[in-house]
Amino acid sequence: MANLQDLRRRVRSVRNMQKITKAMKMVAAARLRRAQDRVVAARPYANTMMRALGRLAEHTGDFHHPLLDPRGDEHLVIALVTADKGLCGGFNTNLIKAAQQFVREHTGKKVEIVTIGRKGRDYFRRRPVNIVGEYINVTARTIDHEDAAAIARDLMAMFTAEDSTIDKVFLIYNEFKSVLSQRVTTRQLLPIGAEALDVDPAAESRSTGEGETSVDYLYEQPPAQIFGELLPRYVETQLFYALLESIASEHGARMTAMDSASKNAGEVIETLTLNMNRVRQASITREIIEVVSGARALEG
Repeated sequence: MANLQDLRRRVRSVRNMQKITKAMKMVAAARLRRAQDRVVAARPYANTMMRALGRLAEHTGDFHHPLLDPRGDEHLVIALVTADKGLCGGFNTNLIKAAQQFVREHTGKKVEIVTIGRKGRDYFRRRPVNIVGEYINVTARTIDHEDAAAIARDLMAMFTAEDSTIDKVFLIYNEFKSVLSQRVTTRQLLPIGAEALDVDPAAESRSTGEGETSVDYLYEQPPAQIFGELLPRYVETQLFYALLESIASEHGARMTAMDSASKNAGEVIETLTLNMNRVRQASITREIIEVVSGARALEG
């Protein structure tokens, strides 16, 4: 059994650690609030762009674009969005497992990875997977649209290069549901699928006194020209929204993990305090017995 001094030292250490985890929880909660606000603020822009692209697709007819034309299924690229920091529970682990599962499901095909975040890069750097691009310190700070656009432009340039053999580009990230729930999502980013351009009639209508009237647009330039200009913007917006979702998920996971760590530290402190009291009581009892035994020996 540990002596009293060792137990006191451990209690002090755990209490100091608990102060750190509580502080990290408070910081994560504040950052989560701001991240949620940015996700909500970006949602109308992303939805409006999707509806506009859907309407344009209806007016372009037989339109071909490098970002739309379907290809084969032999050369795949994964854009994996992880965190740059740890201490966020199973956030990074779940994403890395999803990427590994994706690689296993496509055995026999050429699969390469673009890592967005330090944790994913550090993990796959030691694995037999080819990393064709890496971006670090992206999610560790307040991300703006230009950061996501730069990454999206690199992916599109890689996909549309003349000597490119890439057939599809997938995006793996954590979709934010709530503080306690983050869902790992795998989405095809390139080429842009036809389902992404489907128009939702309910979203494209407005309520009037006599019923619902469909909304249409008048285009100054030819619809095909506008459509071609907006497609890269669409990819940039999708990546930006995914990064916002991932950042919010990271803060939510860190908040939950630090809350659990604080509670566990409290339980450890209670256990150590109980053991410390037992050791102190045993020491006092032993000293009393020694005193009583010595007094009786003198009396005898």
